Amino acid sequence: MFTKKQVDLRNHFRMLWEQHAVWTWSTIISLVFGLPITDSVVARLLRNPVDFERALQPYYGGRIAAAFRDLLREHLVLAADLVIAAKAGNNEAAAEVERKWYTNADAIAVFLGRINPFWSKEQWRMMMRRHLDLVKAQAVNMLTGNYETSIAAYDENEMHILTMADVMAEGIIKQFHIY
Repeated sequence: MFTKKQVDLRNHFRMLWEQHAVWTWSTIISLVFGLPITDSVVARLLRNPVDFERALQPYYGGRIAAAFRDLLREHLVLAADLVIAAKAGNNEAAAEVERKWYTNADAIAVFLGRINPFWSKEQWRMMMRRHLDLVKAQAVNMLTGNYETSIAAYDENEMHILTMADVMAEGIIKQFHIY
């Protein structure tokens, strides 16, 4: 049985991670097709780390919340850079950005594993890498015109990211005894 506070916290993190998925998807589409709304979509995507910072700050304080914001922002910028390099056919640049993207995902996992005893660095590492694999599948398939496969990758990522949200919320609930 969940209390109202627990449900509200879980729903808030589900919304944040869902927005992460939606605006990442929108950014991929905007970049791939060179849409005139690209700058606005990217700006909205980059608001997501700030929203996470605000959600984490009451529990972890400003310094830790800001550090997560910065890691998540880097994650998003690298993802966009990867799409841009791949679209341009610059395989060398794409490979280098992809390496940095996965390194950043590992850094996020280590960071989260350090700040909450109920979060496993290895679990976050596996979840982040799966998330990156699915985002990459969305982008690659969108770039190659395999739209149905790209959409299927989005659907899978959406379900995966909700699991990530639940892990995040459950860890906070346990660490801070939210009842």
